[in-house]
Amino acid sequence: MPRVLIVGSANVDFTVALSRLPRPGETVSEGTLLIARGGKGANQAVAARRLGADVRLIACIGDDPSGREVRAALEAEGIGTAAVVTTSAAATGTALIVVDAEGRNQIAVAPGANRRLGVADIDARDADFAWADVVVCSLEVPLATARRALEVARRHGAVTILNPAPFPDSGVDFLALADYVTPNETEAARLSGLPPADLAGAAKVAAAIRARGAAHVVLTLGAAGALAAGPAGDVRAPALAVTAVDTTGAGDAFNAALAVALAERQPLAGALRFANVVAALACTKRGAQPSMPHRAELAGLDGGEA
Repeated sequence: MPRVLIVGSANVDFTVALSRLPRPGETVSEGTLLIARGGKGANQAVAARRLGADVRLIACIGDDPSGREVRAALEAEGIGTAAVVTTSAAATGTALIVVDAEGRNQIAVAPGANRRLGVADIDARDADFAWADVVVCSLEVPLATARRALEVARRHGAVTILNPAPFPDSGVDFLALADYVTPNETEAARLSGLPPADLAGAAKVAAAIRARGAAHVVLTLGAAGALAAGPAGDVRAPALAVTAVDTTGAGDAFNAALAVALAERQPLAGALRFANVVAALACTKRGAQPSMPHRAELAGLDGGEA
């Protein structure tokens, strides 16, 4: 079984589905509410577990009912939670999400306990990094914590994935610690200093990011698929066409699937196809963690063999 360690956030999500997104200062009514669990780290952990990996999560939750619900849900999925820290200094992270009829979203996050995950919490879990085939980090935790996680993963010989989301105003100066950096179009523009990439310009943007130290850049382009740029050249993979209901968590599904595929030693082209299928399926259901597909759902889809 592939072994995947996730370092990242764990939240409670309040999602309202509306006919359209509100304009500034506007109220749009007649929505429906979904309360579920989210956070990039927890989403990625759930997705990787449902795809068949043995998964452990390093995260921080509040000492509150939401935190206890988050931990219980992770354990019910079969995810290792020994490294999920509880703090009384902050509430469990919370996200407020609005989704329109085309699946587009607006998200506001109160990170709370996620910002309390410290370097010492990483240092205390050295055995988890030694255990992992692949380590995935995102940036809803402090940058120093993400950096240390990648440093420890490198020391133990694990494959490292940095999902540079949400992209911090201060930038990211440790791309060289990542075997794979996985920005979307907006994040790639900020990393590269170039305009947001369409399919034609994606290779130039990816090359600019690689010049900053990343071994491989995997640029996600939504309906246009994904482009991976690395020492062996560029690899493109088309997206799976679906009717999107909610795109929340699609990037997390992609990163988790990429991690599982790399832990299974799939070639990069196959890993990209697999990740695209998983991300596309995640767009067909509402919510972040509720939308993460199980491996059996991929059978018969292009690139998504069970």
